[in-house]
Amino acid sequence: MRTPAHTPSPIGDRRRWWALAVIALGQLMVVFDVTIVNVALPTIGRDLGVSESGRSWVISAYTLAFAGLLLAGGKIADNLGARKAFLIALAGFAAASAAGGAATGLATLLAARAGQGAFAALLAPAAMSMVAATFPGPRERGRAFAVFGVVMGGGAGVGLVLGGVLTEHLSWHWTLYINVPLALFAGLAAVLVLPASPAHRARVDMVGAVLATAGLVALIYGSSTAIAHGWAAPVTLSALGAGIVLLTAFATVQTRVRHPLLPPRIVTDRNRGGAYLAFVLVMIGMSGMFLLVSYYLQTIAGYTAVRAGAAFLPFAATTLLASTAAGRVMTRLRTGTLLAIGLLLAAAGLAWLTRLDVGTGYASGVLPALLLIGAGVGALSPVAANLATLDVPAHQAGIAGAAFNVSEQVGASAGVAVLNTIAVTGTAAHPAASLAAGTVHGYTVAAAGAAALLAVGAVAVMALVNARLGTDAADTTPPTEMDAGQRTPVLASSTR
Repeated sequence: MRTPAHTPSPIGDRRRWWALAVIALGQLMVVFDVTIVNVALPTIGRDLGVSESGRSWVISAYTLAFAGLLLAGGKIADNLGARKAFLIALAGFAAASAAGGAATGLATLLAARAGQGAFAALLAPAAMSMVAATFPGPRERGRAFAVFGVVMGGGAGVGLVLGGVLTEHLSWHWTLYINVPLALFAGLAAVLVLPASPAHRARVDMVGAVLATAGLVALIYGSSTAIAHGWAAPVTLSALGAGIVLLTAFATVQTRVRHPLLPPRIVTDRNRGGAYLAFVLVMIGMSGMFLLVSYYLQTIAGYTAVRAGAAFLPFAATTLLASTAAGRVMTRLRTGTLLAIGLLLAAAGLAWLTRLDVGTGYASGVLPALLLIGAGVGALSPVAANLATLDVPAHQAGIAGAAFNVSEQVGASAGVAVLNTIAVTGTAAHPAASLAAGTVHGYTVAAAGAAALLAVGAVAVMALVNARLGTDAADTTPPTEMDAGQRTPVLASSTR
């Protein structure tokens, strides 16, 4: 065992907490822009004369570009330096948002949303890299990633509420315009408070970048088409098959090239790999909750879109509280235990949703589930984000953060696609007295499936992740396994 010396923070104590606020604002824009247009979609369809299938691409254009380009964005962030990449990404995100807000046709809007996703793919890994570099000590790092976990876990809920308010009181255009002042403010503040980040010029694995981008786009697209066309549809099977083949080829290439885009040791480390797995699972649960509860509130309970968005505020609040608590205790407890607790809390919330029926009220049927799932997401997110970049050389922190964000996108896409299919199948198989009763039964079947998956995943993660984040224990990676360079050494191995 070896005890790594913590790298001093590049800036003073007070200034780096201001830096964290700026970084968190950038990450918040990345997260809430996934959902901020959801409530506005019907209005967008009417204004631009777009069909329902066309409207869905307003969301898909962002998520496909974001997920597809994340690994390439992480590598670019490492090569440019995180601060420079962050500033470029903010400028590009603002420009794409302005173009989308001014759009008068679907093609322009989709191009702008894809542009937002592309720059988000650079912004997100740069943000994680800067958090890891700015807060090297385990205790303060835990608190910093607690803030980051709040943003990652609660940002989607913020997007739903903010999108509803902007659409109702201004117009749908402001669901995109809102990013312009936010990005400009974040950019100006970043110039003032973010420390310079060293650039690490290295050859880019172009073959790997192309394979990863194409494979992730195909996989996410296949999951999306499964919702509309079914899993057996040729377009779904073709996309998913292509995604699997391309990502398999990508993994093979990464083991053979001298300068891989995603060094295999980043994801094969048991603690980082366990963190990625845990985040995939909790995102399946969270995205499934958003899907099922949104449908239930609007189609069964008769909520307006804005009221349905506001109904998720307790989820965001609980995420905040749980992330704060996790940040305080993650240096005292085994991280595998914390990740498992998060998954089990989310599983309990999904299990609560199995009690829904047509007449169940919000307070007794939905609210407890939101609180439990929010607690689970909040408890897990900062721990997983912390583990995702631990003991990674500084020149690879961006790509490690990108891999973590990929796990988020894969989990969210798979959760929506799979749980929607289970819900539809459950509805069709249930001989209900009414359509509403059959629909709710489908929701409960999907929730039960997700709860079981997360419970099993908790056991697997508990066995896999054995790290303790402390000041006086050692990390698990022998020196010969990692590239030379500055690390973010925060890992302590538990005794095995």
